Amino acid sequence: MRAVVQRVSRAEVRVDGEVTGRIGRGLVVLLGVGRDDGEAEARWLLEKIAGLRIFADREGRMNLGLEDVGGGLLVVSQFTLYGDTRKGRRPSFIDAAPPERAAALYDRFVAMARERGLDVGTGVFQAMMDVELVNDGPVTLIVETPAA
Repeated sequence: MRAVVQRVSRAEVRVDGEVTGRIGRGLVVLLGVGRDDGEAEARWLLEKIAGLRIFADREGRMNLGLEDVGGGLLVVSQFTLYGDTRKGRRPSFIDAAPPERAAALYDRFVAMARERGLDVGTGVFQAMMDVELVNDGPVTLIVETPAA
């Protein structure tokens, strides 16, 4: 699994003009699912993201995690993270999971985050979405599960 993680002061996602997810301070996670990913990868990625110490402490150092600051998580499906652009001009998505499998793992990732007690907002899987965010810092990281 791959994720682009952005620390935000606020963010929301809309589908057809309607807000489907919104958070204040927290993390936006653009989530891509690879064809060989399973629940173990989803769990590993969630633990890694939730544990990232990328929020400032009283001294201004990146020393606090999402739960330390009571932040929210806005999870948006993003199969294009598996777009291979090394050849030609049209990305190849052969390494992305098929939609049914990706949707199930996306849903499982969101469910595990909620089970952990996180405030989670979401987009709509396979929908055209407008994502609006204020990147705080800016802080943007790419997080990827280890290769099997």
